[in-house]
Amino acid sequence: MLVLASQSPRRKQLLEMMGLEFQTIVADVDESMDSTIDIQDEIMRISRSKALTVQAKCTQEDIIIAADTMVCIDGKRLGKPKNAEDAFAMLRQLSGREHHVISGLSVVQGQRVESAVEITALHFRPLCDAEIAAYIATGEPMDKAGAYGIQGKAAMFAQKMCGDYYNVMGLPVCRLTAMLRGFGVKLLDC
Repeated sequence: MLVLASQSPRRKQLLEMMGLEFQTIVADVDESMDSTIDIQDEIMRISRSKALTVQAKCTQEDIIIAADTMVCIDGKRLGKPKNAEDAFAMLRQLSGREHHVISGLSVVQGQRVESAVEITALHFRPLCDAEIAAYIATGEPMDKAGAYGIQGKAAMFAQKMCGDYYNVMGLPVCRLTAMLRGFGVKLLDC
């Protein structure tokens, strides 16, 4: 059985899009990061922690998928906004600039643990304050790293992207496909 260690509706949607049957078990782990440790190492640590925490509730045959995503600009990590003012500050910082979306991805089965990092570069067009305020008023940015959801109204902000679009949604589908195939999971009947 495939198990998604996440409550993210976007991650669920992406696994369904891939044609996978799975169950969901929420990983209750501390997602705080040590700012003195490289972001890629920390994001992989968190995704592994989620997968291993959920694995304790599963059988050794189950394959657990876990991910964690962070938005970074100028070496600064932008998690989920605490409030509207925090969201405004994040979006103001991203306006007219390139930033990176970094996801840690882990797949676990039995004693086998594989983790990877996916990075997507995304450039936002310049945003005016009224536009940022109107976007925040939709409520869409409040539960998302970097205070935006590329699959929603923030699609209007994305000017240029290099990398996996689905990584920006929180699950690098192309990398996950390769990892799952390595675990013997068939996708598209092969």
